[in-house]
Amino acid sequence: MTNVTHLIGIGGVGMSALAQALLDKGFPVSGADRQITSYGMPPPTPVLRELAAQGVALFPDDGSGVTADTERIVVSTAIEDTNPGLVKAKKAGIPVVHRAAALADALAGRKLVAVAGTCGKSTVTAMLGHVLAVCGFDPVVVNGAQIAGWDYGGFRVGSVRKGIGLGKYAVAEVDESDKSLVAFKPYAAIITNASADHYSKEEMDAVFDAFVKDVSGPVVDGRRERIVPSQAARGVTMPGEHNAVNAECALRMAVMLGADPSLVAKALASFPGVERRMQRVGSLQCGDREVAVFDDYAHNPEKLHAMWTTFAEAYPDGVAVLWRPHGYGPLRKMMDALAEMFRRVMRVQDALFLLPVYDAGGTADRSVNSDALAALLADAQGKVEVVPDLEAAEAVLRARAGGFGAIVTAGARDPGLPVLARRLAGKER
Repeated sequence: MTNVTHLIGIGGVGMSALAQALLDKGFPVSGADRQITSYGMPPPTPVLRELAAQGVALFPDDGSGVTADTERIVVSTAIEDTNPGLVKAKKAGIPVVHRAAALADALAGRKLVAVAGTCGKSTVTAMLGHVLAVCGFDPVVVNGAQIAGWDYGGFRVGSVRKGIGLGKYAVAEVDESDKSLVAFKPYAAIITNASADHYSKEEMDAVFDAFVKDVSGPVVDGRRERIVPSQAARGVTMPGEHNAVNAECALRMAVMLGADPSLVAKALASFPGVERRMQRVGSLQCGDREVAVFDDYAHNPEKLHAMWTTFAEAYPDGVAVLWRPHGYGPLRKMMDALAEMFRRVMRVQDALFLLPVYDAGGTADRSVNSDALAALLADAQGKVEVVPDLEAAEAVLRARAGGFGAIVTAGARDPGLPVLARRLAGKER
């Protein structure tokens, strides 16, 4: 296999989607990931298994995957300069490109509809891609989350719509967390909202303003107008007012691109949902009652608030949420906002179990962790407890499940969270 594109961190949501998109275009792909301990061993996560089944050679994150056949290296902003594969590639003179640039290149030649925003962009991308497909536009869709059914029973990464897409449009989620969305030159754009997450609200707005100023096609900007869901948008299958707003963003863009409004409404009603977005995995049997088990990607105060309030309405007898912060920097930056939000949404019948920060390695400042957040929540109405790892979390949740109507695993980055949810529901794969 020659002219290989090698992706460092291939198990992540963005990199795995790019890998699937490149495979669909016929490019040979290899990848390295810190979750892989040895070459040739069974891949440890469903996504990595799906990539391996399609012929992707997977390596430990030790530089061994960079070979004479490697044509280019793809990295994200999270990959540090000391990464062994990156160091080896630079010494060998192998070109290194950012993930956003590689995706923009893969989508070249199509009219790109880019979806950005602090919250909701993965769901809106999925909704818009589904709607355009149902309405006959046959788009290429590359998302940061998997769409239910797009994995075709575990044979492919479900964040990318199957096939190359014969239509003129491509729909893609673009990332503001590292400002890499400027690598894209979209024809049309959706900005769901903007809030302080990776940057201040003012800096976030400046990034989005620069992003949309040269867009020649239609723009839906949830920062500049209040998006009020229409009746058609409220017909979407996902729960919560925020998802009705997400559906309205997708509906407006689809109509502006030429879709029939009545077909759009029907398409939204058939939307299958997004994995790790209030995804019901199954249930845990506790004596003579069943406790619903959900998995969600929520990782900042706005997303966690939307998730918790939706579940609180559906489960008045209480919810237990297991949450893992996705990084030391984000936890430090959002600490006060997280504490205020959790105090506001938690009821006496609820419980919050905090895992330690997901450690992605590198030179991060590790001087803060989940125990600091727990200390700020000493006056919360519900129960707050720090658990050391996923194994301990599973034991606690199983022991106490009978006291709740629902259990939710939540957080970004950690691939063990959805695996735990499936295990609790008896559906591990």
